[in-house]
Amino acid sequence: MANVTVTFTITEFCLHTGVSAEELSEIVGLGVVEPREDKTFDDHALTVVQRALRLRQELELDWPGIAVALTLLEENAQLRQENRLLRQRLSRFVTHP
Repeated sequence: MANVTVTFTITEFCLHTGVSAEELSEIVGLGVVEPREDKTFDDHALTVVQRALRLRQELELDWPGIAVALTLLEENAQLRQENRLLRQRLSRFVTHP
């Protein structure tokens, strides 16, 4: 199965997410998402911004707060994955009664 990446122009991205061009500029400046080399945004960026918008609505965070929250959530997910892998490796050496 081939991986397909959908890309959006800035206008399409703003229309699809509901963020203004100014908000998108701030989001990019904070490192929440990054445009591709051709100045478009991919479907992963769309998912990140949709998640950011949920955080903004549910927790009433500003964009800098959202950037921090997303970073912490990503780090947490990576640590959970690493922990899961380490537990799998450890289970080979530890016998459970």
